Amino acid sequence: MRRAFAALCAVLLVAGCAPHKKEAIEAQAVADAYMAKNATAEGVKTLPSGLQYKIVHSGPATGMHPAPADEVKVHYEGKLLTGEVFDSSYERGAPASMPLNALIPGWIEALQLMRPGDEWVLYVPPKLGYGDEDKGRIPANSVMIFRIELIDVLPAPGRVMNG
Repeated sequence: MRRAFAALCAVLLVAGCAPHKKEAIEAQAVADAYMAKNATAEGVKTLPSGLQYKIVHSGPATGMHPAPADEVKVHYEGKLLTGEVFDSSYERGAPASMPLNALIPGWIEALQLMRPGDEWVLYVPPKLGYGDEDKGRIPANSVMIFRIELIDVLPAPGRVMNG
């Protein structure tokens, strides 16, 4: 009886996971197709990691690039391929300050290339975002599109400020 119950539990567990796995695989295929097509869009640059970005506006060339240990002050909006906005500092009416090294890999990579005053649109593939994990309103294997304005860099204690 225990074996039958254990077998039934195992079947139900696998069956319960199968739809999620199928959805995640399908979402990854959609993400891959989107990123491949987007790479050919005018003005979009693709980094070796797969991160894509488009420069909307450039700030002064003399600004300091953030380092991973620095804090960044940004205005941003994040949305899914459906156009659904899942987070926005603009909607909250105030920019956000956060340690760069605590962010998703796509943001860490892009922000280190930016300077205060820069505004970019990032196209973050799943592997540089949340991967195959659901994160609230962000389904597994989602491409995330962010509009980011780097407002300021708050250097980590002891950082030499040489740009």
